[in-house]
Amino acid sequence: MGIPMKQVVAVGRYIAGQKLRRVKRYPLVLMLEPLFRCNLECMGCGKIQHPESVLDQALTPEQCWAAAEECGAPMVSVCGGEPLIHKSIDRIVAGLVERGKFVYLCTNAILLERKLDLFRPDDHFSFNIHLDGVAERHDASVQREGVYRTAVAAIREAKKRGFRVTTNSTIFLGHDPADLHRFFDEMTALGVDGMTISPGYGYEKAPVQDQFLHKEQTRALFRAVLGPAAGRPWHFNHSPLYLDFLKGERDYQCTPWGSPNFSVLGWQRPCYLFSEGGYARTFRELMETTDWDRYGAGRHPKCEDCMVHSGYEPSAVEDSMASLGNVVRSLRSTFR
Repeated sequence: MGIPMKQVVAVGRYIAGQKLRRVKRYPLVLMLEPLFRCNLECMGCGKIQHPESVLDQALTPEQCWAAAEECGAPMVSVCGGEPLIHKSIDRIVAGLVERGKFVYLCTNAILLERKLDLFRPDDHFSFNIHLDGVAERHDASVQREGVYRTAVAAIREAKKRGFRVTTNSTIFLGHDPADLHRFFDEMTALGVDGMTISPGYGYEKAPVQDQFLHKEQTRALFRAVLGPAAGRPWHFNHSPLYLDFLKGERDYQCTPWGSPNFSVLGWQRPCYLFSEGGYARTFRELMETTDWDRYGAGRHPKCEDCMVHSGYEPSAVEDSMASLGNVVRSLRSTFR
């Protein structure tokens, strides 16, 4: 099962409550960046390109907890940067879990084995390991040899200790569908609890600029990647409707408020992926003063080729409750 039933029920109840109150825009996942500092410089990431004065900053646990409470989203993705560098990451995670949040700690896993003792298994907590495919592909993506091998060893140890483990893969131009199928098989054999897959976003400051997919390239690649998924024991940590969207079988508009971002710079406008609109001081200010109608495919050039899960998964989750057929489809995927 890619998504735990407890999480499915909690998120469904949360969405139903928002609809009953006729709330038009609401968050599903808080993208929490306690710091931007990282121990890798991946080819498709622009986060580490912040100036040193910003890289030296970090949120306190209290700031992280306050952001989660202010936002109210049922899920929190703790990302960055590399969160395991943060000296209080264990306190941040523990405090979020205590507050009933479903927490995904996104990590490249270089430090994970030596940090496992800081955490305890909980059905509200997952390690979300960044792996961009098979060993040779991933090591090329993160621009360091041996990182895949280190991550696999950490996954084995985390699963041995009873932790829930998922993977997070960014797909770029040139990814071989057959290699991705092999990767899915390898992760399934390791016992990962779910896999997240998403086309990369074209960060302006990313070290490599010629590997990002255009929209039609994304659809063609994901049709080839996901076509053989029926009947395979692969568990994706996605709404099945988002996977349909990646294949071009559904059309959604982005809902950037579904995954708001909070970092040392504040609440990022309009979304986790770019900050043209600057930063808000509070979540309420973000929601009430951002011109949301300016953003999305057909509205802003930086949104035109984006099909990233942080923007479109909330759209798919919203749609999953729009009709009885979509509800049934989503539940079948959960129980598969």
